[in-house]
Parts: sequence; C-alpha cells; structure tokens
Amino acid sequence: MFDRFNRSCCIVAVAATLFIGGCQSPARTSAPATLEYWTADSQVATQFVEHVSNLCDPASPKFVPVEDRIAVFDMDGTLVGETYPSYFDWVLFTNRVLHDKDYKAPAFMKKFARMLEDCWKNGKPLEKGTEKKQAELAFETFKGMTIDEVRDYARKFMNTDAEGFNNLKRGDAYFRPMLSLVRFLESKDFKIYIVSGTERNIVRVLTEDVFKIPSDRIIGSDGVIAASGQGDKDGLDYVYQPDDKLIYTGQMISKNVKMNKVPIIAREIGKVPVLSFGNSSGDLSMSQYVTNNTQYEGRAYILLGDDSKREHGSEQKVQKLKKYCDEHGFYTISMKDDFATVYGDNVTLAK
Repeated sequence: MFDRFNRSCCIVAVAATLFIGGCQSPARTSAPATLEYWTADSQVATQFVEHVSNLCDPASPKFVPVEDRIAVFDMDGTLVGETYPSYFDWVLFTNRVLHDKDYKAPAFMKKFARMLEDCWKNGKPLEKGTEKKQAELAFETFKGMTIDEVRDYARKFMNTDAEGFNNLKRGDAYFRPMLSLVRFLESKDFKIYIVSGTERNIVRVLTEDVFKIPSDRIIGSDGVIAASGQGDKDGLDYVYQPDDKLIYTGQMISKNVKMNKVPIIAREIGKVPVLSFGNSSGDLSMSQYVTNNTQYEGRAYILLGDDSKREHGSEQKVQKLKKYCDEHGFYTISMKDDFATVYGDNVTLAK
C-alpha cells in the first residue's frame, strides 16, 4: 500500500549534519534518528533537531524529563492532506449524503452538501458557521451506526482516489516529512498526541496503519454514544445489557478546533505539551497554549501550505498566517522550501 521513494531523499541528521542515502518505506515501525524527506538546506529542520536534542540532554538548561516530553499534532493539513478537495471527513460527509445509494439523506442535508461541493469546485468562500453545521450533520449521518461500522466506512473511503492528484489514494495522502518528524520524536521518548477536528474514531482509522499513534492518544471531535437498547433513558438510569452495542445517537458533543482544542488538551493530557504542530488558524490557540508553557520552553510550529506544484497550495494565501506566526513567536515550516517530497515523487497534481 505504501510506496518507496528514490534514493536521493534528503536527511537532516541528529548532529545537524546531512546524509544522503536510501530511504526505507515510511510505514516501517523502527524509529529513525533522522529527519528524512526534508530538503538539505532546511534551516527549520536543522534547528528543530538541535532543539529536540537540547530538550533530551540532561546537561542542557532546556532539558525536559521523559515524563513531560509531550508533543501535540493537528491532523488535517499537518499530517495528512486536506485539499482533495477538502478535509477527509468533510468529503466523506458529502460522499455519504450525495453519492452513497445506501444512505437516504433528507433534503436539507443534501442542499447543504451540494453547497459544500460547489464551494470546493468553484473556489467560493464558506459562510460563517459552516464548520459547526457540517460537524453536526456529519454526526447525524452516523446515527444508529456502531463504532466499528463508522471505522469500516472510513477505511473503505480511504481506498478511493484523492481528487486533484494522480497516483494517490486518500489513505496514502500523508506528508512523508511529517511522518519522519513524528518518528524522530518517538525515538527521543516523546509521547505523541493527535488533536484534530475530525471525529475521533475516524482519526484513529486514518492514522492506525502509518503513524501508529496509540488509540488513547487520539483526541478528536466527539459525538454522543449510547447503548443500542438505551432509548431515551439517561445513562444514570440505564444498565448496559448482554446484547447491547455502542451506537452513535446522531448528536455532537463538541467540534475540536480553535479554542476548543486547549481545554480538551488540559482535560485529556493533564500537562502542557512542549511542542505543537498545526497548519491553520484552527491551531493558533493550541500553539499559544504550548508556547505559554511556564515549566519548560514550549515551541509551536505551523506548516504553511505554500506549495502549488506538488500540492494545491498558495504562497499568497498563507501570508496572513505567516505574519501572525512571526508576531507571536511561532515557527513556520514551508512545504515548498522545506519538504524534499510531499506525498512521494510518483504523485502529481491532476490537470
């Protein structure tokens, strides 16, 4: 399922020296001590390796003990693509509502899904409130499904072609340089958490085969889940039965984006991370929370989608985001300049 790249991919070594050599499959389980798939002259990669080395050096004033080495990652646009033509879960939603013959969506939901597709295809801006409404309706499409059924549905959709690209399946649309960065942090005894606006169990499916983050370190948007025989009874008034299954009720609890990411990190992790990685305004609150770490030096990194040759990015569109990052002390990563490859050399943009 996962491709191998040519032997010219670039590596930023732990000692901040460069080594050019053969690259193993990104799906390997062993953790490399290098940053692969980054350009040879990437300053942010070199500085990152040096910084992490200091965090792990007991003699350094920046030293962070193993129990506090925590890094949080956004998913869409940070670890996996979000331009085929939109976030994985958004496109899964429109596909289910408009193109799945086994799902009978109400008229109002179809109208909303058509609006989304029209905006994607014609570059129209989304109306305010669209993000929350999409999440609410997406949970409604899961109503009555078990957790395993939702996961299986997502796995099936992963095998479809990523629109706008050649030679790319949605399940393979992960950024090779970011996978290398995750592996590098794991080799330094960091605990990795994914903090995403995508539904939690879908995040688990998207990352289980490649990033292999333990399921209890996946933080996503949540919906109400109840026992199949529970009906309208409150959880305080019902006892789980031998023939019960857990099913989605169709109701959303929270959309885990923007400021919502901060309290959920505090609740589920219980510590302030020392590293944060995101790619959009939806990650700025999380970035500031990590930067505000009062016990250790916290650093936030924002990946700029500025590559228009290997991705559907735009240098112009990320200028406002870059300016904000510069003003707030966040580090930026240029997909165009810092990534030696994005999805692999055999993946190209569709005309």
